[in-house]
Amino acid sequence: MIILAHDRRNIVRTAVTEHPTAAWLSRQVTEAFPWDTAPQYLLRDRDASYGQHFRRRITEVVTAPRSPWQNAYVERVIGSIRRECLDHMVIFNERHLRRVLSSYVDYYQGTRTHLSLDKDCPDSRPIMPRRIGKVVAIPKVGGLHHRYERLAAWFLSDPRSPMAASLRYAVGLCIGALWLSIGRRQF
Repeated sequence: MIILAHDRRNIVRTAVTEHPTAAWLSRQVTEAFPWDTAPQYLLRDRDASYGQHFRRRITEVVTAPRSPWQNAYVERVIGSIRRECLDHMVIFNERHLRRVLSSYVDYYQGTRTHLSLDKDCPDSRPIMPRRIGKVVAIPKVGGLHHRYERLAAWFLSDPRSPMAASLRYAVGLCIGALWLSIGRRQF
């Protein structure tokens, strides 16, 4: 199951189960939109699994039979997941599928560009000037895709990079030394 916000093609939630039921689908929507933040409309297909749980909370817009073009954004996301991810991997079980989908959603939200968003990704990112450094490839989705960033920007933005850890350590030392020097002057 995929819940997609249409404004910037944000994937709000993905969920996997072998046997979807109305109660399971209702719980997924409730978890995706907690504290009365549910959307006004739910555009969905004609799957019989939806049931009466949805009709109480959200106004449904049901697509016509055999008309996938009426829900084109979600159909495009499902096709992208199949073509760009699942066609290139062997999925062993439900847990593995969840992990692969989570990795792909992170890639989709922060790296994959969309023509409808003027070659930006759903989570917008700044354009990096050339003077920052050379371009490096950062593997995503287990190396299946890559994100390309300037070297200095990646070292400082990725909390796991050695440069960011060294910078945090140095800043911590400077703040600690400043704190000690200010504290000694007061006494």
